[in-house]
Amino acid sequence: MHLPLLIALLAAPLPALAQGIGSPEAASGVIQTYYAAIDRGNFRGAYQLWDGDGRASGKSYANFRNGFAATAHTRVTTGTPRNGDAGMSQRWIDVPVNVWATLKNGKRQHFTGYYRLRRVIEGVSANPRDSRWHIASARLMLAR
Repeated sequence: MHLPLLIALLAAPLPALAQGIGSPEAASGVIQTYYAAIDRGNFRGAYQLWDGDGRASGKSYANFRNGFAATAHTRVTTGTPRNGDAGMSQRWIDVPVNVWATLKNGKRQHFTGYYRLRRVIEGVSANPRDSRWHIASARLMLAR
């Protein structure tokens, strides 16, 4: 390989790798997508971002949807994903969040905490969807 080409390759950004389906940025993107779906009233889409097609939320779809019945609008900001961990064939990561909700009665709420996301490493499952991040759990508290 010629030296100028090698230097150009090393200096070039690698957005495809940094933004891959298993990247920390992709994990943050799942949370952004989750709240965008809630904000649009696409509760089925939001529910399915939970692991096990919603089962990891700990709620039936009807209870999940009803939990947002009083919500008029949401907004989320995500922090830098942290605590990435690996199991035998799984990856885990925590995405810190600030969530602001406006209820239909005009009351506003602010929650802080994090979402823990899980995925299966590529090549382990025959289902390519398994290698994408899914919400495994959430720890949110009402901010004071």
